Amino acid sequence: MNLRNYIVVTAAYWGFTLTDGALRMLVLLHFAQQGFSPVRLAMLFLFYEFFGIVTNLFGGWLASWMGLRVTLLAGLGLQVAALGMLGALNPAWTAEIALGYVMAAQALSGIAKDLTKMSSKSAIKVLVPGGEEGRGALFRWVAILTGSKNALKGGGFFLGGFLLSVAGFAGALWVMAAGLAVMLAGAWAVLPAAMGKAKQKAGWRELFAKSRPVNVLSAARFFLFGARDIWFVVGVPVFLSVSLGWSGARVGTFMAFWVIGYGLVQSLAPAVFRGRAPAGGVAAGLAFVLAAVAAGVPLLLGTGLPAGVVIVGGLAVFGVVFALNSAVHSYLILDYTDGDKVALNVGFYYMANAGGRLVGCLLSGVLFQFGGLAGCLWGTFGFTLAAGVIALALPRTAAHPEKLAAAGVGADGGD
Repeated sequence: MNLRNYIVVTAAYWGFTLTDGALRMLVLLHFAQQGFSPVRLAMLFLFYEFFGIVTNLFGGWLASWMGLRVTLLAGLGLQVAALGMLGALNPAWTAEIALGYVMAAQALSGIAKDLTKMSSKSAIKVLVPGGEEGRGALFRWVAILTGSKNALKGGGFFLGGFLLSVAGFAGALWVMAAGLAVMLAGAWAVLPAAMGKAKQKAGWRELFAKSRPVNVLSAARFFLFGARDIWFVVGVPVFLSVSLGWSGARVGTFMAFWVIGYGLVQSLAPAVFRGRAPAGGVAAGLAFVLAAVAAGVPLLLGTGLPAGVVIVGGLAVFGVVFALNSAVHSYLILDYTDGDKVALNVGFYYMANAGGRLVGCLLSGVLFQFGGLAGCLWGTFGFTLAAGVIALALPRTAAHPEKLAAAGVGADGGD
């Protein structure tokens, strides 16, 4: 394994993730303070998610031609540009002009996020040889990258709230842009130009010509991440702020700790599965458990229990199960693809991920405005149930048993 390049890729992903989490919290808290409605707050993130769909579709094709180094550096550079653009927001603009301007900047950030994520996760497949000794080597390294990323995204939520309080909206953005620019320069200097280039260049038809397991997993991913964002993007933070009277700093801190804990659970997923690489049945089972949790929270709210206790407890349980489910998905997409086509398949898979987030983001604002947090939770229930039903069609054994055998993992995939 090329440890140096793995460290550089991971560090670049970490740096981006800190700014991504901080930016989301900055935008949400700043414009909530400006009196934006839940639906309008959701609209601020629509282009971020929409352009993530487009980026994941074409980003994988681009990476197969130009290499993962180019797409990773492009993602970091676009995020620097997006932060600078938002830092130049004129406070004197009307709400309508500000909304359009922020949506445009968020479009750049959405492209940047998914270029960086697709490149970083695809690079793991390239940097971890299929024949590496040890049980579930690929599963372990994917879990470390994904889990640490989500832990840092939680740190980004806290960072966003902190910088907003000490440096203001524009000042916070310029500080983050400068820090990420340093990370971009380091990655530019170290990563090899040929990293992730396909030996045979992909044609346009290959953008959609995926194997059945990749298609099924991508559909399950759509509903899984849509389910999370239905209650996470607008519903929970606005409920905690408006209904429970929490301060912006307290909301940001809580959301940060939730995502950090979620990331830590992801990192520990290989230990939870005792080093055995999971297969499709695990993804389906965890989705059904999530559906039960999502339904349980509004039912408990109806019993008269303290809302704060129910929401915080429900979020904690949901986060643990969701983290394990997401870690399983992140491993399976790499197991279902050959190394030469990893960028194409991972890009397609994260296109579905971004599509789910787009729908979940919109539904979060709409369902909360018309049905409150309970409406969001029932929407989450429906999406997690769909994710479980779809995942039942995934292979019940490892897609590439010869790779898992070489890595010392049983071909039963842990089912």
